[in-house]
Formats: sequence, structure tokens, C-alpha cells
Amino acid sequence: MTGKKLNMITQRAVEEGIAMEIGKTSREYFDACNIIEMNELDMKELGIMKNTNVRVTSESGQVIVKAVVARQTVYPGLCHIRQGVWANQVVPPRTQSTGAPQYSGFPVTVEPAPNEKLKTALQLVQGAVGLWKGE
Repeated sequence: MTGKKLNMITQRAVEEGIAMEIGKTSREYFDACNIIEMNELDMKELGIMKNTNVRVTSESGQVIVKAVVARQTVYPGLCHIRQGVWANQVVPPRTQSTGAPQYSGFPVTVEPAPNEKLKTALQLVQGAVGLWKGE
């Protein structure tokens, strides 16, 4: 199976806020923000096992994140990444004249990527501006 189009919603979470206070390069931030929450039916349809990596692709880019069963209400066809470095890789830059990017309500394709590695916040940020010299 290739992938499935879903509607992406990004939002804040308590775990993210706590981790930001520790630091965006901390393990706590990594664990709190590099996840995509999905409906269990969508995961099953895509053959995605809990806590395995997936590729999320939008018109703006792609990112590898860990798929988890939604901890809050996420209906079939929706998915959720916490706002932050991982979500920013796929958030469209459109602002609709508000000055803020379109953080919610944009299409993404989600596909299994169990052999892909998760990148750290530093790798993603430096990679976005051409400064990452690692793998």
C-alpha cells in the first residue's frame, strides 16, 4: 500500500509545553513532539503498527514521525501532530492574510516507513537551512 490522504491538524499539548521548558533539544521534547496521533482504523487500513515510523508528506515537505493511536478524539480521516519542529516540516506557509501559517486543515499523505529514522529537532532545523552535516 502506498499511503492515505488525511486531514492534518496541529495543536499544542501539555506534554509539549512541559518539554519546551526543559529545552527543544531535550529527550523530553523529542518524545513529546515527534509523534502523529491517528485513528486506529486509519492505522489498520495502512498496515501501521503502534509506535512505528511513518512518512507524512504535504505540499510543503515531509517528515518521519512515530505513529500512535490518538490519545484524544481523532476521527477517521484526521491526524494530529503537535505544533513544533516536526509539524513545521509539513505546515503550508499560506497565511490567508493572518500572518500565521495554516496550522490546521491541510491535506497530508501518511504512509508506513518502519525502516526510516526519526530526526532530532536540531537535525530538522539545521537540515531545513542547509547546515546539517550529519547523516
